[in-house]
Amino acid sequence: MGRTSRKRRSSLATRMTVASAALLLGGGGLVAVNVYASAHEENPAQRGDGAQQQQQQVATIDCPDVGNGLSDVPDAARSEVDGELATMDSQITESYQRLAASRDAAARDPAFVQNSILQPLKERRSTLIDRIGLEISRAGGTAPQGMKDLAACTARSAGTDGSPPAGSAAPSAPADGGQQGDGGQQGDGGQQGDGGQQGGGGQQNGNGPDASDFVDINSVQPNVRTPRNQRAASRGTFTTKCGRNENGKFNPDNVIVAPGVSNGAHHMHDYVGNQANDAFASDDDLANGDTSCRNQGDKSTYYWPVLRLQNGKDENDAQADGGGKDQNVGEIQTPASVTLKFVGNPAGKVVAMPRFLRIITGDAKAFTNGDANANASWSCTGFEDRQLKDKYPICPEGSKVVRSFKFQSCWDGRNTDSANHRTHVSFADPATGACPQGFQAIPQLQQRIVYDVPPGPGFAVDSFPEQLHKPVTDHGDFINVFDDGLMKRVASCINRGQRCT
Repeated sequence: MGRTSRKRRSSLATRMTVASAALLLGGGGLVAVNVYASAHEENPAQRGDGAQQQQQQVATIDCPDVGNGLSDVPDAARSEVDGELATMDSQITESYQRLAASRDAAARDPAFVQNSILQPLKERRSTLIDRIGLEISRAGGTAPQGMKDLAACTARSAGTDGSPPAGSAAPSAPADGGQQGDGGQQGDGGQQGDGGQQGGGGQQNGNGPDASDFVDINSVQPNVRTPRNQRAASRGTFTTKCGRNENGKFNPDNVIVAPGVSNGAHHMHDYVGNQANDAFASDDDLANGDTSCRNQGDKSTYYWPVLRLQNGKDENDAQADGGGKDQNVGEIQTPASVTLKFVGNPAGKVVAMPRFLRIITGDAKAFTNGDANANASWSCTGFEDRQLKDKYPICPEGSKVVRSFKFQSCWDGRNTDSANHRTHVSFADPATGACPQGFQAIPQLQQRIVYDVPPGPGFAVDSFPEQLHKPVTDHGDFINVFDDGLMKRVASCINRGQRCT
């Protein structure tokens, strides 16, 4: 698969025109924005009432996440339940694609979306929810109450007020280290940029992002806060060098969330580290796989959604699952640099991670789920004391786009995974760095991924189709496949306050 690393070619005048378009559009739902328009081309905000009327159309499908409510699934039922959840994702994707192909019919008939798309989807989801309950019961567990209430999905309009999903907190810029619960980050003041998150719209394939999803990093106030190290803090670091995915390992699978399911992610992932990772990889496959890491004792797998330049040029996956078939288009960008670093805990010592521990940080469905588990951090080189959660940054000339992930750093001491892939790990207290009761501090994985892309709107991460490529949906996945001896050395290095590689 071809990969690109585009150099900057947009002038300051062009970037200012784009930023102005974002202000004028106010996040204009389904208005198609040419992000590379020059200062001499027509402003999309001046195209008349037709475009404004389009803004009221349905933009996406919002479905409750059944998986988040499954905290106690017996091991014997895990594979079947994971398969049913992956089928639900496929159903949502298919329904979204039907929605995208039926805009005219939906505009003519207000009941079309409900009767022809949402009601059939509810019926199919209800059947799968019944199956999940049955599978849990057969394995000796108790199905959660009220699951049938999660069957119904809703149509979400491309409004103009920037409202987040009903019942969710308002999106904000996160304070670094301000994590909470099982994956959320508390923002230290909201950064809404030029407009709120909107459904629909955007470039090229018509499903986002839109101009209001970008903000000039210069307009963001510094917001990074980190806990102060206490006397017993573990202050060391261990850095593993695993490349930038120069060899082009991509697939749209997710072996953590949807094991055994091809295209379980419905978006393409970059992989560094373990080269055996696909939907069907077992722990033994990962243990015996090759690694791109310099230290061959690290066969861990590190993966995240690819970032694409939406410049009208197709990637090799334009007709493939996870690519064009799932509305992910444009040229995949090879990172300029990738840093994978494990750090200590500000309140005390760390213990070695168990082998095959799985951690997901962020939420691939945060646009429709709300931001309780969102953990995206976007910034620019030279401005990394300013982190964005729900906006892509517009970086000044000479500055590069930065994605960073800070993974959960507290472990329950027993499980390498959990039914919802979250409750076996937790974030430390954002003020003190202490782990919740019953959890132990482990080395915290911090990923920093840098891209050299043109300034201004025109890039986006891959996403599930209905998530509209929103920046808040960014996420990272990790499976620890360090040799036990090397992992013990990692913990020892961090506890001694050394810097090791």
